[in-house]
Amino acid sequence: MTDLYAAFDRLKFDRPAPWVLRITISNPGKSNAVTPAMHRQLEDVWAAIDADPQTRVTIITGEGRAFCAGGALDDMPTGGVLDPNQQVSKDFNNAVRLVRGIIDARKPIVSAINGAAVGAGLAIGLLADVSIASKTAKLLDGHVRIGVTAGDHAAIVWPLLCGMAKAKYYLLTNRPMTGEEAERNNLVSLAVEAEALEATSIEVASELAAAAPTAVRMTKYVLNHWLRQQSAIFDLSAAFEMVNFSGAEAAEAMAAMAQKRAPDFKSDVTF
Repeated sequence: MTDLYAAFDRLKFDRPAPWVLRITISNPGKSNAVTPAMHRQLEDVWAAIDADPQTRVTIITGEGRAFCAGGALDDMPTGGVLDPNQQVSKDFNNAVRLVRGIIDARKPIVSAINGAAVGAGLAIGLLADVSIASKTAKLLDGHVRIGVTAGDHAAIVWPLLCGMAKAKYYLLTNRPMTGEEAERNNLVSLAVEAEALEATSIEVASELAAAAPTAVRMTKYVLNHWLRQQSAIFDLSAAFEMVNFSGAEAAEAMAAMAQKRAPDFKSDVTF
């Protein structure tokens, strides 16, 4: 692997086919949960790929049985370390850089969602240009479950993919869906048997890599204007999410999750 990727030590790289780079999210002891260092690398890696003359298409997948469980709960923002304004600004900027980095990446991205995909992990999987899920993969936005607004990607991409009615149903109830259900709801491009996922992702990536690179990239760029046009919606959802992290509801939701009990939200709604 070239020195272009030497700095991305929280990710694994290989080349499963000509012109195809595969990124493997690697934190298998925690279902590939995203640590702060890994988050920064996932923000920055797309620019490195755009500068790589040996890569035309990227596959992203997870190590082991999970795709990516989202942000590591023990690394979630809780306040008290930075000034609240600094904390919100830092976390907001990180979320924006990840989402916009994927949207603005010039080269096509294929996600191979091999298992659980939650929160930021699901954002990576669904913002890919072609999303391929194992039929048994578990997809869950997860934000409301931990007491925060469905930020990251959900407000901009779910209504486009599966329609507003389904988006509201799944994002508000936080019900999970399988890869097979996600394909049926148009949330992912394809759902395949688990044993066929790797081969299918390489086949699709190779097909994209063999096509006219400029035409593919310009087509992707134009289609992603649908997402760029929703930037005000995305900014608001991400800002609300970061504000929520400092609130009592998020603290109670995450404490209940850690203690394996139902949360008890005592405060009345003030919004």
